[in-house]
Amino acid sequence: MQIPEIPNLIHYAIPFFVATVILEIILTVKVKLEDYEFKDAGTSILMGLGNVAIGLFTKGFVLSLFYLIYNFYHFFDISFVWWTWILLLFAEDFCYYWFHRISHQSRLFWASHVVHHSSKKYNLSTALRQTWSGSFYTFIFWFPLILIGFHPVLVLVQMSISLIYQYWIHTELITKMPKWFEAIFNTPSHHRVHHATNPQYLDRNHAGIFIIWDKLFNSFEPEVEKPIYGLVTNIGTYNPFKVAFIEWYRMLTDFFTSKTSITNKFKYLVKPPGWKHDGTSILSSDLRKEWEKNKEK
Repeated sequence: MQIPEIPNLIHYAIPFFVATVILEIILTVKVKLEDYEFKDAGTSILMGLGNVAIGLFTKGFVLSLFYLIYNFYHFFDISFVWWTWILLLFAEDFCYYWFHRISHQSRLFWASHVVHHSSKKYNLSTALRQTWSGSFYTFIFWFPLILIGFHPVLVLVQMSISLIYQYWIHTELITKMPKWFEAIFNTPSHHRVHHATNPQYLDRNHAGIFIIWDKLFNSFEPEVEKPIYGLVTNIGTYNPFKVAFIEWYRMLTDFFTSKTSITNKFKYLVKPPGWKHDGTSILSSDLRKEWEKNKEK
């Protein structure tokens, strides 16, 4: 199948990102919302630039690995036609949903994803706060698309389209979209819930483009109470290197220094963030259950 050369869409979108962040700052001041946190935004932008720079190397590695799998075996030869993009739009978003959900349930993947949740602010600059380590291993969630028969270049392009879509939903300036849109697509309202630490919002709304997956797999929560952003325990730093690697340091410290069995040591990698072998865990799922119990009283 002949695939045309397609540019890296993220790189072409950078001027748009810069322009809209500036516009949001102006609008935030104009409507007299909470003061814009420039230190926080600066950290987010540096994280985004680092992610793009690292991506110059990892994209080639991931594409090569995708080609290796694709050339070894794939179930179907999917043609490069218009309906391929429709199929891939939903298939890639389905993979993204499970990548995103597991990134909140397994500390190994949370170690890279926590970067995106580490800001206590919620604005367009927060969308740029991206991992420096995740691109080295999280691509495994998209292997099924290659095995099905989607061409590796198409998969990488759709992954970029998904990230670009998710950029605009990181804002408080848009309250609600039309009802039909809110019912199908991920929106600022749905994604504010995802970034919130309110107990009822924890580990909810993992959607990329379509919110339908959360509704199908019982992880949807509507925005009712005003969201409180950040982490259950915030990291308290604007240092981009600490933001990028602090959870890796904590996870590996638990792995190597905990006085427990080798089985429990490995559980520090695969169990949810906050898990402890001595039973003193503070898990987001427990906090949500406590909230649900109090709500029923």
